[in-house]
Amino acid sequence: MIIVGLTGGIGSGKTTVAKQFSELGVPIYIADDEAKNLMNRSKVIKRKLIKLFGDKAYIDGELNRPFIANIIFNNKTYLEKMNAIVHPKVARHFEKWMLKQDASYVIKEVAILFENGGHKTCNYIITVVAPIETRIKRLLKRDHTSKEKIEAIMNNQWTDEEKIKHSHFVIENIELDKTKKQVNKIHKKLLIKTHKS
Repeated sequence: MIIVGLTGGIGSGKTTVAKQFSELGVPIYIADDEAKNLMNRSKVIKRKLIKLFGDKAYIDGELNRPFIANIIFNNKTYLEKMNAIVHPKVARHFEKWMLKQDASYVIKEVAILFENGGHKTCNYIITVVAPIETRIKRLLKRDHTSKEKIEAIMNNQWTDEEKIKHSHFVIENIELDKTKKQVNKIHKKLLIKTHKS
């Protein structure tokens, strides 16, 4: 089965684009959501994260997000170590999920697809882009966070220019109607490509 990676910087609107593909009948796997689920469900991940971050990593069996976010925000090494624990499990979960799908292609939405090397397992890659000012505005409204925290996350991600160089398709997500037209166009192209292969 053809795997299409869907990525983009924080606030670019990956989830909006994923929903539009979903409406066209494409199975969507949102890696970040599954990572969050696995961090709360998997005993192995829990044990390793407690070893990495200490006993405060979980409160009443639930991941203590603010505590971990604060550590990661101040120390990139912890982010890399956490990703090394969680990402292999998510990759295995995705493989099992994919076996259950019946479609020409599936979309795997991953925020840090390039940064964690996940692009190597995809047949095609779509990158969602939007101007930085637009992305910051969206995130301030959505997450009630600070500009400083948003910029710190952006600095840990590849730039749009770098992502575009390694992508097969680019969606500029500023106006919903225009985004939808781009999604429909790419969907048609992917169906042609999947039927040829």
